Amino acid sequence: MEDDTLVQGRYRLQRRIGRGGAGEVWQAEDEALGRLVAVKCLVPEGRDDKELMRERFRREARLAAGLQHPGITVVHDFGEWSGVLFLVMELLHGEDLGRLLDAARGRRLRPSEAIAIGRQIAEALAYTHERGVIHRDLKPGNLIRTVEGAVKICDFGIARLGSDQNFTARLGGNTFAVGTPYYMSPEQIEGTGLDERADLYSFGCVLYELLLGHPPFFKGDPLVVLLDHRDTPPPPPRAERPEIPEALERLVLDLLAKDPEDRPASAREVLRRLDESAQAAPPPRGALPTWARGIGPVPVSLRRIPAEPPALTALTRRWTA
Repeated sequence: MEDDTLVQGRYRLQRRIGRGGAGEVWQAEDEALGRLVAVKCLVPEGRDDKELMRERFRREARLAAGLQHPGITVVHDFGEWSGVLFLVMELLHGEDLGRLLDAARGRRLRPSEAIAIGRQIAEALAYTHERGVIHRDLKPGNLIRTVEGAVKICDFGIARLGSDQNFTARLGGNTFAVGTPYYMSPEQIEGTGLDERADLYSFGCVLYELLLGHPPFFKGDPLVVLLDHRDTPPPPPRAERPEIPEALERLVLDLLAKDPEDRPASAREVLRRLDESAQAAPPPRGALPTWARGIGPVPVSLRRIPAEPPALTALTRRWTA
């Protein structure tokens, strides 16, 4: 794809804002409506799984288009042009949480800010779960924070509806380890039956990272991380950061329970407990730093997580192979 390409006689590509082994994301002008959009193009050059990638891409379009919520990226259009599948989405001005954490320059989010971000994620999860959709790859890289402070879930490429487990297993190529190792639930690792509580585990990993600058398990190669998720209790957040409210630590540890039965029953319950935790988390004082309007003043080591291993799907600015 090149600058100034007119896709489907409507979307004029302006500049590439992301690329990877399977495709590209472009800022484009919708000439029919006179607005800027993001156009995600699937170009799986040199891959042996082209048809599988195309099937995943169509699936992402169908699932995302059926979700209408402020916390989920809006899909405007989908089609095929000159043999290239494309997905037209709202153009978000912001960064994914992974990049924002990397840019924090060794400073942590205040607990109150982590709760505020977590609330938005939990609201969107509650909406998707109540419609039978399980994301299955919730991670900072799939969560965009706009310049206005809104947080949106992106990339439903390996999501599934509650009734289509066999079909989704085929999209993953097998039933093992569909997702991203640092944020995967034990049941995903085992390839056993999943429900909404798998997303809640991943959300617990994200919340843990928002508070401490790293996910609960991050040392060693991806296989070691997967085994830790399955077998090792996570270190309590207050052991590293005592100012975290006890109620918030309890919620994080409950979300990270190995047995789904020991986790909160729903994202709505998580929302309620986040609100309870907020009462014990003092609001920030004075002007907030600019990148996230919420990084605290306590210097710590930089975000302690190696370069993210490739997920089985792609997102916004970084299309993983």
